[in-house]
Amino acid sequence: MMMRPALFFEEIDGEIVRCSLCPRFCNIPNGRFGACKARGNKNGKGLIPFYGHITALALDPIEKKPLYHFKPGSGILSAGFYGCNLKCPFCQNWRIAHSEDVPAKIMYPEDIINKALQENSPSIAYTYSEPLIHIEFLLDCMALARKHGIANVLVTNGCINTPAADQILSLTDAANIDLKCFSPDTYSKTLCAGGGAGESVLETILGFIRIAKSKGVHVEITTLVVPGLNDTETELDNCADFIVSVDKEIPWHLSAYRQEYRWNAPPTDPEFLLRYRDRAAKKLRYVHTGNIACL
Repeated sequence: MMMRPALFFEEIDGEIVRCSLCPRFCNIPNGRFGACKARGNKNGKGLIPFYGHITALALDPIEKKPLYHFKPGSGILSAGFYGCNLKCPFCQNWRIAHSEDVPAKIMYPEDIINKALQENSPSIAYTYSEPLIHIEFLLDCMALARKHGIANVLVTNGCINTPAADQILSLTDAANIDLKCFSPDTYSKTLCAGGGAGESVLETILGFIRIAKSKGVHVEITTLVVPGLNDTETELDNCADFIVSVDKEIPWHLSAYRQEYRWNAPPTDPEFLLRYRDRAAKKLRYVHTGNIACL
């Protein structure tokens, strides 16, 4: 494993380290990990033992990210990682985001770039679970991709603090960012499993979207419409109004939930999704539905 210095850690009292990557600000004792299970503490120093641990690598259609308005029709090399700093009980990729034993292949940034070149892929997506908790690897890989003229794409929950966001978004060409709901309480109690951070989680994500746009990143937003969580017109209207406040040209993907992980609600009603798409289209230029037969 490459010995890469860990970023966004602060030493506390010689034994505890505080991770400042995301609004959880985990205080991590020696020998333990933060909420994401990927960033830890070894002898009072920040630890990133999963640098270069790739849990999935595939050539996908870029529309699968989903990105419909960035290099449409192209393929994209997609690299997946382990762990996540949110704890969504309906996680659609929980097998790599939350499983304790995830097979992985060790790859260096050069390996990822070479694979993209071999596949003639114009872009690389950092995706599947939450890539940003592996920011050290991403910064190295994205800088190298830029040197080779390969576009960098983030598929992310956007839940990192401004200093980290500034760094990563400076190397990002396009991003699909999850806006899971517009309720600070839902983010804190349900999506963070009561693990703290409160209202700052939603504000951090909204800030990430604003920063991305300010840096010229091509942004598309996805909301997984989950029964019992965010499937009301009022909740979705709040999301739509925020997107409009940033830029009404931002494409919005309304994606149907299926039963996964720990959420037992029935699948999203396709008719509701299609009706709400038409409602949102009165405010936003591009509104797409996904994971249903009729798009």
